[in-house]
Amino acid sequence: MKSIQKTGLALFCIALILFTLLPVLNSYQLSEAALQGLKPTHKKEVLDILRSEGLLDREFGSTFTFSNAFKSSLKTAQIQLNEKAKTGIPDGISEWDYKLGDWELKGYTNEAVRAASIGPVADSPLLFLLLTFGLATLGGLLFIIPKFKEVEGIKHDGIYHNSMTRGLKLNIRSISLGLTILATIIYGFFYMNQNFFWPLVTSITTALIIALVYRSEKQTVGSPARSASPEFTGWLGMLTGVYLILFYILLYWYPHHMTPWIMMVDPVSRALSGNPASQWFLYGFMYTVIVLVMGIRMIAKYRHNNYQIVRTFSVMFFQTGFAFLIPEILVRLNQPWFDFKNIWPLNYTFFFDWNIKQLIESGGLGIFMLVWGIVLTVIGVPVITYFFGKRWYCSWVCGCGGLAETLGDPYRQLSDKSLRAWKYERYIIHGVLVFAVGMTAMVLYTYFTGSTQVLAFNSEVVRTWYGFLIGSAFAGIVGTGFYPLMGNRTWCRFGCPLAAYLGLVQRFKSRFRITTNGGQCISCGNCSTYCEMGIDVRAYAQKGQNIVRSSCVGCGVCAAVCPRGVLKLENGPDVDRTVIHISRDEVKILS
Repeated sequence: MKSIQKTGLALFCIALILFTLLPVLNSYQLSEAALQGLKPTHKKEVLDILRSEGLLDREFGSTFTFSNAFKSSLKTAQIQLNEKAKTGIPDGISEWDYKLGDWELKGYTNEAVRAASIGPVADSPLLFLLLTFGLATLGGLLFIIPKFKEVEGIKHDGIYHNSMTRGLKLNIRSISLGLTILATIIYGFFYMNQNFFWPLVTSITTALIIALVYRSEKQTVGSPARSASPEFTGWLGMLTGVYLILFYILLYWYPHHMTPWIMMVDPVSRALSGNPASQWFLYGFMYTVIVLVMGIRMIAKYRHNNYQIVRTFSVMFFQTGFAFLIPEILVRLNQPWFDFKNIWPLNYTFFFDWNIKQLIESGGLGIFMLVWGIVLTVIGVPVITYFFGKRWYCSWVCGCGGLAETLGDPYRQLSDKSLRAWKYERYIIHGVLVFAVGMTAMVLYTYFTGSTQVLAFNSEVVRTWYGFLIGSAFAGIVGTGFYPLMGNRTWCRFGCPLAAYLGLVQRFKSRFRITTNGGQCISCGNCSTYCEMGIDVRAYAQKGQNIVRSSCVGCGVCAAVCPRGVLKLENGPDVDRTVIHISRDEVKILS
């Protein structure tokens, strides 16, 4: 069995190395054919510039050199067209079709890099799809399937000693967080065209939250020791985190450097929707494959627990069907791309003007999608959460939760269980919810009134900053890239506005709870170790208290790893009972 697993690991590593090297295999020719995606006026202007600079029909060895040269030509064309527009725009051409807008530069660059690609990946995309995704999937399955032959149950096989799953020392974790926040704010300044207001607001808010947490502790040092802070940093996990972070940076802000990867999945995209692949199709395809393969690993690990098996099949089903296949099939049928399980405010673009217009203009099915989304948000979320808690979505349906539970499962023990982390959690996640509600209110005001100005704020600028800060940096780069650094539910715990909405209902008006039998607890700590949401479950179990926390996603792993059956997930009316806590100094009635 070990030899099969080693073979699988070797195949996966080969596929990962090849995948990483693909962007350097293609070259790029800046010919007239590469400009086919440009509007006629823009194309003519850019062609003249390329000829004058001697760049036309020139071949480039990488996306970096190609994109830099092409962007420079686009910038020059933008300046010249804007100057010409002052003297008059030709008849029959609108101002927006004549001028070259900032928003078009990125799209033109992406299209040009793709059209200019020449080389092995461009010639044989299906071959490289098999050599990367195919080989990685085969390697992963060869590594996972032998686990079904092992004895059932959870084995503490050195998760805090393995370099991949050990996590970071406290000081390195703090440095990593600080650098991430600083880099995000600095990049955000340039992303917003050097508008300092929103980066400044974010900086002040961050400082305020830190001050509030430290003030509530009435101390600046001496916080309870944080869990998952090993003596030595897991460098292999840290490298994995860096790799994931770099991938997300390319995905959100520099997709033209991913062109060979995108072209590789083009045959799959054309088979499903009839359209060429985009970076989002690549991401959806990769996401689905990872959830399916790592879902099999999840089943192998927790196969002694029927709840975990059914729950894992559920996230695999919803990711494959609702998040990947159905939206692509809808596009083939000339309907809007729509994920029926994605709910506002997690789907923060749902109430954007362009989305509402697209759904209304799409006829009966589009209107149904709009009504479905509103009903699910306003009625479905509170009603279903009342009966089943937030687990119905966060642990059974959500794509973010599905990735966290499958790919992120090896890192669930890295969640910070300290009181300080819990305080940060409450301030940050509810702050994001308030931001999401405010931004959406501005967007709806703009849609119904036609004015982009709401008080002193421009709604388009606000939603751009929300998309950058929350939708990209937090949800993607930190949310997934920090799996090996801070645990698999960093986004769900600290950032997801939908999790905050669900959590408020669960905390104050829900029948869901985890009941405990304190008399059976042996204080082994398995439950707290494996809680991905940073809840000190053992503390509740020792006191015999029910666990009703807004952050709990009801994954049930705490119950699955308990050797004594102390914990039980229940949906039902709360039963009043008195809990007495006996310590060396006092006897205290808790409830």
